[in-house]
Amino acid sequence: MTRTAVLTGLGAWLPPTVVTNDDLAKRLGITDEWIHTRTGIRQRHIVDPGTATSDQAIAAAARALKSAGNRTVDAVVLATTTPDHPIPATAPTVATRLGLSEALAFDINAVCSGFVYGLATASALITAAIADTVLLIGADTFSTVVDPKDPTIAPIFGDGAGAVVLRAGSDDEAGALLAFDLGSDGNLAPLIRQYAGGSRQRSTTEIPAKGDHYMAMDGKSVFTQAINHMTASSQAVLQRAGRSPREIDRLIAHQANARILRAVAHQLEVSHDKVVTNIDQVGNTSAASIPLALAHAARTGTLQAGELVLLTAFGGGLTWGSALLQWPSLAVH
Repeated sequence: MTRTAVLTGLGAWLPPTVVTNDDLAKRLGITDEWIHTRTGIRQRHIVDPGTATSDQAIAAAARALKSAGNRTVDAVVLATTTPDHPIPATAPTVATRLGLSEALAFDINAVCSGFVYGLATASALITAAIADTVLLIGADTFSTVVDPKDPTIAPIFGDGAGAVVLRAGSDDEAGALLAFDLGSDGNLAPLIRQYAGGSRQRSTTEIPAKGDHYMAMDGKSVFTQAINHMTASSQAVLQRAGRSPREIDRLIAHQANARILRAVAHQLEVSHDKVVTNIDQVGNTSAASIPLALAHAARTGTLQAGELVLLTAFGGGLTWGSALLQWPSLAVH
């Protein structure tokens, strides 16, 4: 048996404020049908003023720790693109507020692929015996970086957080992380961007253009890239694990767009009833997307112990990644 990272806890948190398509339609001059047809989204959760990414992360993490039986944690990994501050990283703050001030803690920024990148990183910490237990959190507060007046971007994103606890175990246990595939392509970095605020902009004397403080995205190109890379990455991780698409019980992809989810499933020849989706209720929550979908599927009984679960994501960078695991029996909070 090989020392392996095993999923042992799961938790999620969504802000209480819900913004429906009708709420946005009044402000943006569009309709609920226009938004839903293009994205599959009906509503999203938005943080109240004063709530930051660390607040969301702590709420989800506390639930994941409870799900895991409040295990002692050696490391805290936070996947986010919207940290509380540029300096310092947000993970140490989260760890301390959770009473884990001695734990190794750091952030990962792979945008919407962040949670899958985090799973691979947490798994590496465990397999290398650097940590016996890792708390991995995916949390983003995209309402703070999206132009609320942009009808092409504002309806897509929501806020939220999801977390898992991983422990050292063996590769024959339920919950074991079986294989990973990760990749990136910096040549296409401009497709998903936020130019203002970084060292590139600050190293010049030029004043940022209006709108550069907000996230921007080339939607059509991202749509195609997301389908192609999530499909290829899914095929790669299955091959690495010696499995076929026919063996997949549940496909949980980054909740970016309902049409993207259908296209990836179609290319993998995975039936629609095996695809987990909650994008209609939460929108695109970036690094929180996959753990929120996992919590939704587990809470509703869609996920059953012993099922083979394929996770796949695509995000800015460009980045992409996939992971394969056998779903364990666990409590969800």
